[in-house]
Amino acid sequence: MALTFLPIPTGTARALRDGPDAYGLPPERIGASDGIATPCRHCLAQVPEGQPYLIAAHRPFCGLNPYTETGPIFLCAAECVPGGPGFPTRMLTAPSYIVRGYTADERILYGTGSVVATSDIPARCEALFQDDRIAFIHIRSASNNCFQCRVERA
Repeated sequence: MALTFLPIPTGTARALRDGPDAYGLPPERIGASDGIATPCRHCLAQVPEGQPYLIAAHRPFCGLNPYTETGPIFLCAAECVPGGPGFPTRMLTAPSYIVRGYTADERILYGTGSVVATSDIPARCEALFQDDRIAFIHIRSASNNCFQCRVERA
């Protein structure tokens, strides 16, 4: 099965750079990345070391319901080229991530969420997509639950 790994849309990245974020606040500008992992949700790569980046509240859903989580994301402060559609190896550098399936009405499909070794993410996504109720998948931080990217059937 072919998978597509999707960054946040370019329009969303531009809007977040200009502010406000999902909470109505301007994004926090950090002077430079200094060796800490700062995965940009638009280019699906680590913010280049020494470059400024933003932290903004983001809600990666279209509608509102009890499952539409909002949380912090990192974003290159400067314009960057959107990542995808392949597996984002330059961004997903932790040993594991949460992989969780959602229905078309943006609700978690219970029983789909699990912590998965990074190298096993594509296989886990393929297995989840065998269930026709799953419309999309989120990859999230295993330690902080932050949204990383969205996965869809290609």
